Amino acid sequence: MNIYKDVISGDEMFSNTFKLSISGLFYEVEGKTVTRTEGFDDALIGANASAEEMTDGNDSSTISGVDIVLNHSLQRVEFTKKSFMAYIKGYVKAIKTHLEKENPDRVEAFKAEAPDAIKKIVANFSNYEFFTGESLDSEGLVGLLDYREDGITPFMLFFKDGLIEEKCPVVMQSDAIRGRGGPGGLISTYTALFCWSASTALYRFILCARAEKHMSNTTCRSALTIFPSDFFFLSCSN
Repeated sequence: MNIYKDVISGDEMFSNTFKLSISGLFYEVEGKTVTRTEGFDDALIGANASAEEMTDGNDSSTISGVDIVLNHSLQRVEFTKKSFMAYIKGYVKAIKTHLEKENPDRVEAFKAEAPDAIKKIVANFSNYEFFTGESLDSEGLVGLLDYREDGITPFMLFFKDGLIEEKCPVVMQSDAIRGRGGPGGLISTYTALFCWSASTALYRFILCARAEKHMSNTTCRSALTIFPSDFFFLSCSN
């Protein structure tokens, strides 16, 4: 899996698990509107919790939104045309400086293409919702959210020159661990997926556990639905 990060803030903006295409100066990233349950039910991994533990541990809530936004904790920001033009002027200057250092051969093409790209944004300004990275860096990349002609399918536009692509190494492990007793208390195997971002030194950990002979593959797979769609999981089958 590859992660695309803002070269200014370092924030993750999207990954290549989404449908990607290039449109002029932009990456076009197609997503979908989703509803997710947050919180994890211990019953999904076969634990036999007491009534009190179940009350404390099984709290959950639902959240709806565009999966690109939810998966990467993008933050909505508001612009008027005037404030957007002030922002984009500084942003284009920052990306030009970045390219001069990192990719000098790209500078002239970027300078030539940027004015038309900005005109198109302004011409369709009312169509867009604006999202920046998790840190809310006011100088960072802003993604533009719009919808296809069907009015249902969301897609986002990101300046491609304002992004760096990083490979996200995946490590898979299996081991034996014990639960809290009772039916399904013995968890025979687990699969752990670690996604490491070198620039932020943050580890992401996702655990899928299957209780031996007491948890169906269907139940195991249902446990995965609480996690973002931009992670790869192994099969829950025996």
